[in-house]
Amino acid sequence: MITAAQIGYGIGLALIVPLGDILIRRRLVPFILVIAAAALLAASAAPNVTVLIVAVTVAGLCSVAAQILVPFAASLANDQQRGRVVGTVMSGLLLGILLARTFSGLIAEAAGWRAVYVVAGGVVLSLAGILHLRLPGEHRRPSMVYSELLGSVVHLMRSEPVLRLRSAIGGLAFATFNVIWTSLAFLLVSAPYHYGQAVIGLFGLLGAAGALAASFSGRLADRGLERWVTGGSLVVTLGSMALLAVGAHQLWALMAGIVLGDLGIQAVHIQNQQLIFAIEPSARSRLNTGYMVTYFIGGAVGSATTGLAYAARGWSGVIALGLFYSGAGLALWAVSEVVRRRGEPVARPAPVTVRPPS
Repeated sequence: MITAAQIGYGIGLALIVPLGDILIRRRLVPFILVIAAAALLAASAAPNVTVLIVAVTVAGLCSVAAQILVPFAASLANDQQRGRVVGTVMSGLLLGILLARTFSGLIAEAAGWRAVYVVAGGVVLSLAGILHLRLPGEHRRPSMVYSELLGSVVHLMRSEPVLRLRSAIGGLAFATFNVIWTSLAFLLVSAPYHYGQAVIGLFGLLGAAGALAASFSGRLADRGLERWVTGGSLVVTLGSMALLAVGAHQLWALMAGIVLGDLGIQAVHIQNQQLIFAIEPSARSRLNTGYMVTYFIGGAVGSATTGLAYAARGWSGVIALGLFYSGAGLALWAVSEVVRRRGEPVARPAPVTVRPPS
C-alpha cells in the first residue's frame, strides 16, 4: 500500500502540481481534496486488494494538494516575510505527517485498518470545505496549453542553476531522512529494545522538533542567510549520524540523533524552497514540481538502499549509508559556494528565462 501511495504521489507531483500556475487555486485545491477523500472512503470499503490498491493510488495522487498550497502561500507573502510564511505552512504539513503516523497506528490497533481510512477521509473532506471558504480569491490566472505547461518544467530544470543545485541538495537530504526513518523500526523491534508497534509509532513524535523548527528556519531565510543556514543544517544532519550510531545501544543517543537529523533536514528543505521560489514568481508551482520530483526521487532511492544496507551490514550499514548521503549533500553545497565565490553562476539565480503564460 505504501508503494501504491508513493507512485500516486509521484505522478501527482509531475502532472497536477504545475496546474497551480494556471488554475484558480481556491477551486483547484478543494476539488483535489474531495477526490482524495472519496478515494480514502473507497479504500475503507474495498472488497479486495485490487480495489484497495487503486483507491490508495488515487489518494496518493491527490495528496499533492499540499504542494500547491506551499507556493500559493509564498505568492501571498512579500519578500521580507516569504521565508516565515513558507516555514509556517511547512510546519503544519510536517506536523500533520508526524501526527498521522502516530494516530493511525492507535486507530488501527483500536478499531482496525478500515477505520483509519474512514477517519482520514472525513478529515480530508472537512479540510476541503474549510479551504474553499478560507482561501483568498485570485485574479484571472494566465492561460497555457497543458503540454507546454509540463514542458516548461523541464525547461526550468535545464535553464535555472539554482533550481538544479537546490533540487540535488534536497534530494540527498530527503534520502538521508528516509534512511533514518525506514531503518528505525528494524532497530527498535530487535535487541536491545524489543519495542512493539505502538511504542515505535510514538517515536514519530520526535520529528515534531524538526516541524516546529521550520518556521524559525524560514525567518532566518528572510534575513538572507539561506546559504549559511543550509551549510550549517547539513553539518548538523551529518553529525546526527554519529549519535544514531551510538543509538544502537543507547536510547538517549538514538532520540537525540533523530531530533537533530530532523532539524537539519527540514531546515535545508525550507532554505531550498525560499531560494527556488525567488527565481520566477509566475512559475512557482512549476519550480516546486521540479524541486519536489527530485526530492521525491532522492527519498525513494534512500528508502530502497536502506533495506539493502541493513540486510548487508545491519545498523552499521544504515549509518554508513546516512553518512554517504548527508556527506554528499554537504560536499555539493561546499563546492557550490567555492564556485560561487569565483564568479560562476552555480548558486545564484540565472536571468529569468520563463515568460509568464499569456
